[in-house]
Amino acid sequence: MTKMSASEAFVETLAAQGVSHVFGIVGSAYMDALDLFEAAGIRFISVAHEQGAGHMADGYSRATGRHGVCIAQNGPGITNFVTAIAAAYWAHSPVVMITPETGSNTQGLGGFQETEQLPFFEKITKYQIHCANQARIPELLSRCFDYALLERGPTQFNIPRDLFYGEFDAAIPKPIRVERGAGGPESLEAAVQLIAQAKFPVILSGGGVVMSNGVGEVAKLAEHLTAPVINTYLHNDSFPKSHPLWCGPIGYQGSKAAMKLLAQADVVLAIGTRLGPFGTLPQHDLDYWPKNAKLIQIEANPRRIGLVKQASVGVCGDARAATSEILHRLQTGNVKLEARDNRSERLSEIEKQKKQWEAELDRWGQGEGTPISPRRALRELEKAMPENAMVTTDIGNICSVSNSYLRFERPNSFFAAMSFGNCGYAFPTAVGAKVAAPDRPAIAYVGDGAWGMSLQETLTCVREKIPAVAVVFNNGQWGAEKKNQIDYYADRFVGTNLENPSFAGIAQAMGAKGIKVDHPDKLGDALRQAVKNDHCTVVEVMVTQELGDPFRRDALKKPKRLLDKYAALSVA
Repeated sequence: MTKMSASEAFVETLAAQGVSHVFGIVGSAYMDALDLFEAAGIRFISVAHEQGAGHMADGYSRATGRHGVCIAQNGPGITNFVTAIAAAYWAHSPVVMITPETGSNTQGLGGFQETEQLPFFEKITKYQIHCANQARIPELLSRCFDYALLERGPTQFNIPRDLFYGEFDAAIPKPIRVERGAGGPESLEAAVQLIAQAKFPVILSGGGVVMSNGVGEVAKLAEHLTAPVINTYLHNDSFPKSHPLWCGPIGYQGSKAAMKLLAQADVVLAIGTRLGPFGTLPQHDLDYWPKNAKLIQIEANPRRIGLVKQASVGVCGDARAATSEILHRLQTGNVKLEARDNRSERLSEIEKQKKQWEAELDRWGQGEGTPISPRRALRELEKAMPENAMVTTDIGNICSVSNSYLRFERPNSFFAAMSFGNCGYAFPTAVGAKVAAPDRPAIAYVGDGAWGMSLQETLTCVREKIPAVAVVFNNGQWGAEKKNQIDYYADRFVGTNLENPSFAGIAQAMGAKGIKVDHPDKLGDALRQAVKNDHCTVVEVMVTQELGDPFRRDALKKPKRLLDKYAALSVA
């Protein structure tokens, strides 16, 4: 026990958890603690908007596998975290959100910047705690950090602002880390027996594979089975693109090769994935989920086994440990694999489907002229993409189409908005990833609509000297929703047309670099230059209004009008 001030105990606890960066906006509510950050080796990154701070903490976390930390002023600063924390929740990111609150001696009086701060985050955090006694700061704050990693998700430490002052005897807890297990022996053995009977096994490699650092183990198992490996939706970094068994992602705007191969499976081994409903929808006119296949699902959370797709065998375990144990049992248990009998035919089928898909992408990406067709732009960006790049994507039509073109060699490289699907996600997340891994390029793909929600963080990059890159697709429209108006509402464009300024020009006015590209032959050089720059760079890509398939074709219907004054709007 050591006598220290409350702010010192707070900062010492951060240091004990290995915190080196905190994202937020300066506020009087925690200024006493903030004053100690520099002495403790903690860099405070001052952002333009608190939502950006939450996304940066998310990006930092996803790039490192460690905690990302954000903090803000009580009241409106804290409520601005909601969207970012919801996104982090669905990305399973261990973000620790510190929420100073109105002083304990005035709570309930409706004072300045007062609101109840726990209910906002109740459904989008793994753990919340209100610290009502300053002597418990080290204990409760440490618990937030421990639970964020143990349960893979955001946590909230809520503390009245007056509790940062005062002195007490404190002991700083050590972080809790646990060893992850492979799962129960019966379920593992059942999985082995099902795999042994498979004639066309297919592996789905999910986000849990990345989080457990298990890509190498998945590759070894795939090679032992000669099984095609498919990335789950928006986890394109869960298996290396150069591996001959890699087939690309399923889900919205994914790989036809992956979908056609999955459709042939008699046993699907889904590793580290909940198999989200949006990631298994029909696509490219392919209803590809194999209806009669047996499903083995490896998931760390038992509640998610069989949640979306009925599992024949559920293994509740760590993705890496379970994969390693299954491979060990296959290799040492004298298991005869039926898949060995048609190994060469399966390899030929994998190669054929991949070649056909690449040829189709090449045909789609042949557009010439100015402005640039979106698929040609994505193909040129793919060619110029550095091997070690980290890429974040917003939602929107072109960013979604990029799912076909983003391929990676290493994990912790692709950070999408996941199933929360909020606009304004990609750029601040790329900023956080760049802070976490300054030796790697961090590139955000953003549509022009979503860019309006995040471009203010260019100021953060300039001020904090963070050379993140934003690729902004400027087509003057909210493309995803406009596609719905084309398909269902007879080209009645309400709220979907945009009149944009020069985004490259705005970047330059903010002190960043701005590059405007309107010809496909110049796009690759523009990205390469942006990555080389030691300043934040915005690459504004002028693209046509061509649109890919819509997001929610599964959820829309042709309109029906019952009132006479609306009848003329009906679409056959």
